[in-house]
Amino acid sequence: MSAGNPAVRLPRIVVIGGGTGLSVMLRGLKEKPLDITAIVTVADDGGSSGVLRSELQIPPPGDIRNVLIALADVEPLLSQMLQHRFSSGTGLAGHSLGNLILAAMKDITGDFVDGVKALSRVLAVRGRVLPASDHQIVLKAEMSDGSIVVGESNIPKAGGKIKRVFIEPADVSPLEEAVEAIRDADAILVGPGSLYTSILPNLLVPKLAETIASVDAVKIFVCNVMTQPGETDDFTVSDHLQAIYDHIGHHMFDYIIVNNGEIPPQVQSKYAEQGAKAVHLDMDEVARMGCKVIADRLVLFRTYLRHDADRLSHHIYELVDRWMGRKR
Repeated sequence: MSAGNPAVRLPRIVVIGGGTGLSVMLRGLKEKPLDITAIVTVADDGGSSGVLRSELQIPPPGDIRNVLIALADVEPLLSQMLQHRFSSGTGLAGHSLGNLILAAMKDITGDFVDGVKALSRVLAVRGRVLPASDHQIVLKAEMSDGSIVVGESNIPKAGGKIKRVFIEPADVSPLEEAVEAIRDADAILVGPGSLYTSILPNLLVPKLAETIASVDAVKIFVCNVMTQPGETDDFTVSDHLQAIYDHIGHHMFDYIIVNNGEIPPQVQSKYAEQGAKAVHLDMDEVARMGCKVIADRLVLFRTYLRHDADRLSHHIYELVDRWMGRKR
């Protein structure tokens, strides 16, 4: 809420996804005058998250931990501490401290979502962080040969082409607060993140995609910079859109934000060794799908390629601000 004019409120933006890309983007968005709600996937079943999910019967905390830290207003040392992963200790090796704290907060408050809210207050999180559902979800994939792969962490390792993914139970209840946040949103942002294992598990939760389709909000997709081995091999930008539309049964996005910055040959070679390459922007096909393209140099390279959080958040804020101007 603006101090100068009580009638002016911050634009409400709902960000949906999971994984590292979402956290990078949120670090940029939290610096903008936006009311942010992040809805995070609960299909993760690998590593520390998978162990805690299985042993404590809680939603996997890993992606939620990353998003909380990205939106937190704390000293860098505290962020580093929460991300610390133990390398030794019987039963402790492999766990991150943040995951263990989230598990503890669930025990203290009696509810996982309440635990996330309590930790959000402790970390002075700029916005809200909500799981897509407070129930456990198993992600499965039907491959092009008809075989079924069970488990989010196993899908990219299967080595085949994914025909579709689906969740069990299929009728899992969404978190009502997540549905309400979408209903009240001025802007909805999907991605970046693993298409089949981070983004689609959210959109497959009943009522979430349906509510997104029904609201009067600007809808934006942030496309990954690189393809992901075992998930989106050889995918173009329009292939990403088509996969989402095939799963939810209708078009969704007004805008798509893509990278058109050059990736240095030595970086491309490094990714090629892992079977990844730059996602090709097939502009005509994307336009045919009714999506407006925002293209810019959006990559930074340090150890890995990452979205440039400042540039990306600038484009997102401009689109949201323009949309709000049209609504006023």
